[in-house]
Amino acid sequence: MEFGIPVLTKRLDDAEIQFPATADELVEVLEAPSIPVDASGNSIQLSAAMSTIDMNEFESEQDLLNHLHPVFEEHRERVSTGLLGSILDFLPV
Repeated sequence: MEFGIPVLTKRLDDAEIQFPATADELVEVLEAPSIPVDASGNSIQLSAAMSTIDMNEFESEQDLLNHLHPVFEEHRERVSTGLLGSILDFLPV
């Protein structure tokens, strides 16, 4: 099962997005997807992940992926802590 950056990369490739692109454009073109962050099926909404980044426009796909990778990792670590992760998942990212 793929999760995180590989899933987003495939979705970006399938959508044939042109860069530079804004966060809003990416969420709209990708239809606000939920991106799985671990093999257990935990996920994060792309719009929620984008809201944690202090950047609105991405010059390239690699630029986008570089900014989102730590967000996905942090969310994965957060939700993998069992009950505490489940409680924290209800809080804003």
